[in-house]
This record gives sequence, structure tokens and C-alpha cells, in this order.
Amino acid sequence: MSRVIRVMCASPERRILAGASGLLVGVLAGAIVGLAASGPGGARQATPSLAPFIDATHLPPLLTTGAGPVDLRYEVFCSAGGDEDVADSAPCNASGIVYVREGDSGWFAPFPLHVDPSAPEGRYVASVPSDIARSPAGFSYYATFRSEPGAVITLPSGGAAAPDRSLPLGRSIDVHLGAHVFGATRKPDDVVAHARWGDGPDEIGLEQARNLTPLGGSSFDVDRSGRVVVLDEAHRRLLRWSDGRLDARLPLAIDGTLADLTLGADGRVYVLESTGPARNPLLREFSSDGASLGSVEAAERAAEIRPGPHGPVMLQEPSNQWTEAEDGGHLLSADEQRKRGRVARLLPGGGSVVLLRAGDEIRAALESRDGVRRSWRVTSETPFAEVQLAEARGNNLVLVARVYTDVQDEFVVLVLGPRGLDRSFSLDSDDWAETAPLARFRLVGSALYQLGSTANGVFVNRFDLEGQ
Repeated sequence: MSRVIRVMCASPERRILAGASGLLVGVLAGAIVGLAASGPGGARQATPSLAPFIDATHLPPLLTTGAGPVDLRYEVFCSAGGDEDVADSAPCNASGIVYVREGDSGWFAPFPLHVDPSAPEGRYVASVPSDIARSPAGFSYYATFRSEPGAVITLPSGGAAAPDRSLPLGRSIDVHLGAHVFGATRKPDDVVAHARWGDGPDEIGLEQARNLTPLGGSSFDVDRSGRVVVLDEAHRRLLRWSDGRLDARLPLAIDGTLADLTLGADGRVYVLESTGPARNPLLREFSSDGASLGSVEAAERAAEIRPGPHGPVMLQEPSNQWTEAEDGGHLLSADEQRKRGRVARLLPGGGSVVLLRAGDEIRAALESRDGVRRSWRVTSETPFAEVQLAEARGNNLVLVARVYTDVQDEFVVLVLGPRGLDRSFSLDSDDWAETAPLARFRLVGSALYQLGSTANGVFVNRFDLEGQ
């Protein structure tokens, strides 16, 4: 398994590196797992210099087709001295057990993981018994590893309380995109927000370092009325546009680092800040007027925040599970977050979406209490990079994914329906400045919004989905 390489810049060369190494990004819940801990059930922690270190990666079979056996594969690395750089490159002598059960309840059966010396990656493997793998209810599982120096990890970190889960794709609707035609991009229906780079009251701060992509305007969101907010993290504030006019500047008590954000139904603002290596990201909560309402540390290196049915949900790394961040108006602790991990993203209107990108194929499913109610398999002759957005819209699913070649890239917007591909169009990548990795698109009603940038500034475009 390859290590996580996050697509976070406008450079096609860096995105190509990510795609070539097997990158699964964003709403690909459960895509890549890597944990380090000094005891059972722990997420990545700061490791003392002499403490043993163990790390692992895993590609969960989130949506299975029923064809062929189902193997659970893990790559494990460790060191006796807690040096994570050594762990990145040194396979270790570890023992592992995966605990598997049919569906979502009942007893977990233990199966030892053995080493497959012929595998180029995923050398620790266990085969799921066919009666469990082909169950209409799917199966759930978690694994534990112990290294000879004495380090122990559980993947995912919630263990039996929040295991990984695999669902049968069922009678999927197949969509083949063929080879992407670059240059035939759609123009926006409206530009709903724009600001130049700078330090003025109506400008957005731009941070630039030598040989690095500029960073600015790292995330945005749109409320139900169509008002647009952009996070100006460099100036520690939120800018808001109504009817295309900048009408509010809200100071926020944030650190000013790369961050994602989402708006609550009641107008609250949630900012998920990245931090240094010694601490996991902080989730900060603000009222609609910018007053601080508290903060909590994420259980892992959370990469994305979106609205859920009971408050915001976060896509956490390395488990790549969606976890609830709030319940009853109260932010949840890291331990509570781990216990509520799910490979499916809970949607505000009920149900959930499961997404997996494997190679040049995207598998997507809309799930209800009764299981998968609709699923799709999307293939492309042009490679996919990250999936930026996957949102349910009635019986349809709206997907936005990046496609690329060695010299260019664009976004493709796909509206998937009961009969396949209802409509599609292409958009310029428009990502001159770096943002939070999965923060470039939002869907509100029948409108798709895109956060973009050039050397001149930041803008938000609106694309109407109706009538296209």
C-alpha cells in the first residue's frame, strides 16, 4: 500500500504523483488507514523517542461486486525506537488478527493475518469466508497488530465499537465516460463572490513561501439562502457575500492555518484547522456573528468537515472514517468521536453515501436503513484523481471528480440517476492558490458552487444543474 499523498496544490505535476501512487482522497471513506499507538485502540500519538512505533495502511473493500474472493490486506511498518521515518521504510515482524462478522451486529470471529511474500503491497492478508463476504447484509471488521518491540495498534481506532464495513454493491448502474475531452469547459451561470489578493478590508490574504504553491481563501460554504462565506484564514476572519456583494467581515479566533469550514443549519460556523505534527486538528465552533462557542481536538488528522443530521461530521485520517463532531449542541471529545466512526457519510436529510475510488473506477452507493438503495460504477479512460464532492439530490447523486493527464487537468461534474448518467459537464480546475484539500465544491439545492482562484484573486462560481 502506498502512503497517503494529499493533493493540495494547483500543480499538475504534484497531482500526477498522487494519482500514480494509488491516491484515494476525500469522500472515499475508508480509503487508506495508517495508525501509530503505544497501546490498543489508540489513534496516532506523539511517540516518545525510545518507544516502539508501529504503522499500517489498509484499503477496505467498501463496496463489493460479489465476483471472486474478498481479501483484507494490510501493510505494516515499525521500529524499535519510535522513529517514524524508519517506520515509513522498514517492514517489521508483526502478528495480526482481523475480527470479522456478518452485518453490523453479533460476535466477531477472529482470523489470523498471514504474510504473503509474493505480494508487492498489502503483504498481511486474510480471506473473508465466502458465506460472510457474500452476505446480503455485508460484513464489518477491525484488526489488531502487535510488533515484536511491543507496540500495539487497532485499525480503525474505534475497534469493535466503530469497525470498518463492507457492503454489496448490488445491481449497480454502470456509467462509462470514455476518454475525457479537455478544453470543452462550461462557463458559470453567475459569479457570486470575488475578492482580490491583499491586506485591504475587502481583500483576501495570500501566503507565499519559496518554491511552494501560494495559499489563500482555504475554504468556503453557501447557506440555504445563497449567501456565500469564504474563510480568509490569513486575516483570521470570514467574508460574506449576499447577492454578489460583500456585506460582512467577521473576525474569528482561529490560528490562521489551512482550514476547512462548514455552516450549520442555525448559522453556526465550524472551522476545522490544520496544525503542526504535535497535535491533531482543532474543530472550532462560532456563532453566526463570529463569537467563539468552544473547540475540541479531532480524534485523528481530520481532512474534511461537512454538515450531518445532528451537527457537523468530519472525515478523519488515517482511519478515513466519518465521525460525528457534535451531539445535542455539544462538541464531542476525541474518544467519543472514535466510537462514532462510520465508513458512510451521514446526510443531513437522512440516509448516507458510501464512496470508493479504486484505480480508474468510482463506486458509489446511497444507503438507507434497509441497505443499499441505489449504486453506480463509473469508469473512465482518463485517470481520476480525487473526488471533490459526492452529494445526494433526491434519487440522484452529484459527483465532482478531477481527471488528469501528464500536462493538464479539469473537473468533471456527473449527475447520476436511476437510468445512469443524467447529465455531465467539465469545469476548469481554477486552483491557482492552495485550499483545504476537499473544499472546492458545494451543492445547495439545484446549484453547484465552485471556489476558484487566479493570480489576481479568489472567486466563487455558481452552476445551475436544472435544465442542463
